[in-house]
Amino acid sequence: MSALLKVNSLQSFYGVSQVLHGIDLSLRSGEQVALLGRNGMGKTTFLRSLMGLVPKTTGNVVWREAEIRTALPEKIAQSGVAYVPEGRGVFGSLSVIENLLMAARKGPSGKQNWTLDRVLTLFPRLAQRRNNGGHQLSGGEQQMLTIGRALMTNPDLILIDEATEGLAPLVAQEIWRTLTVVRSEGIATIVVDKDVRSLAKIADRMVVMSKGQIEFDGPPVDLLAQPEFLERHLGVQ
Repeated sequence: MSALLKVNSLQSFYGVSQVLHGIDLSLRSGEQVALLGRNGMGKTTFLRSLMGLVPKTTGNVVWREAEIRTALPEKIAQSGVAYVPEGRGVFGSLSVIENLLMAARKGPSGKQNWTLDRVLTLFPRLAQRRNNGGHQLSGGEQQMLTIGRALMTNPDLILIDEATEGLAPLVAQEIWRTLTVVRSEGIATIVVDKDVRSLAKIADRMVVMSKGQIEFDGPPVDLLAQPEFLERHLGVQ
């Protein structure tokens, strides 16, 4: 199967500071990849680079056999890539329903598997708060809303930054359950989070970044079998 996304020699800069140093990564349709690393290692910059949000990059980002590295973020989004940023980006003055409906559209192939009713079924808490403003939601509810908003675009790839950061354990479990559903739907995902053990249960591959480079790319079982590597790069014992 040909790669849905193929990244070659990606370098990214903020001014004169280089953050990514030649990233190579491929992703198949429906594949779920966990992106791991300590703070400041380039994970967020990588996701932002894929979305066209980093002003200076070099290398290649090929999405469905088309080069998109220099494409505008809105064009990348319209091509089937959804982004759940760190900080969530919920519109506080809009209701839950309005936040969801503003993103609603068919996918690039014309499919519309994810509708308002289906998202509210996936997240019953949002259904209960459907008329509440975004600013009235808890952090966990805002994360559900942001993921639901991404699904409303009927994407083929979702990029999720810090999936469960700052969330209560029960709410985090709800997010992991959601990502399992997303994976079962054939939507490819790249998920950034610090919960190595939970990610290992749902991801097809684990990718570890350090200082803007990929230090590991392989199945979860292989990563968990390297305790010294986990301690050195992730602080996990």
